[in-house]
Amino acid sequence: MTSPVHPDPANPEARAVLTAHWPRHHAPLETVTASWQDRPWPEDLVSVNAYVSTDGEDVLVYEQWAIDPPAAHSTMGAEPVAYRLYRSGARQDAPVPGCVVIVSVEFVGPDRRRQERWIDTVFDALAAETDPHPGGISGHFHVSLDGTRVLNYAEWTDEASHREALANSGQGTVGSAPEWRRVLEFPGVRESGVRRYRLHASLTTAGGTR
Repeated sequence: MTSPVHPDPANPEARAVLTAHWPRHHAPLETVTASWQDRPWPEDLVSVNAYVSTDGEDVLVYEQWAIDPPAAHSTMGAEPVAYRLYRSGARQDAPVPGCVVIVSVEFVGPDRRRQERWIDTVFDALAAETDPHPGGISGHFHVSLDGTRVLNYAEWTDEASHREALANSGQGTVGSAPEWRRVLEFPGVRESGVRRYRLHASLTTAGGTR
């Protein structure tokens, strides 16, 4: 059984997050949810959320934990990365998202303050937008516990709206305010990527879905 109910990335019960992604043909998305039907649900695990990319090629798992999560997790089809939520922003009239956009940024080395400065720079650019795209719903920015990465879990009304926002900016950002140049030129970024997903299932109890 699957459910369209999305997790709340700003859930105050979730102290940390584990994420992993891998090609769908290596480990089908269905094995993630099925694996919980035959095993105890950890007391400190808040939710397990499984996604498939909009092109059908990639699987993503986003787990919320009430404690710093285990270093390794057997349901993951790839080595997970541990994060904590740093900053969130959302529309007050937020509709149900039809697309989750994962923006990942990797820096040249560990630096906790640099992670936070990059996120703050993005928020400055978002605040400078006079006419933000109506398809954007929320952004939940996470910093990796090892100090080297940032992950933005962004909710959009649909895939087409996100693509349109990127195209309208002419520079691969979701807005066109001059402040986005500071994001694009931020020092110390090794690589970045964007991938769009749809929710497959959100689990909160052993063997069950929300």
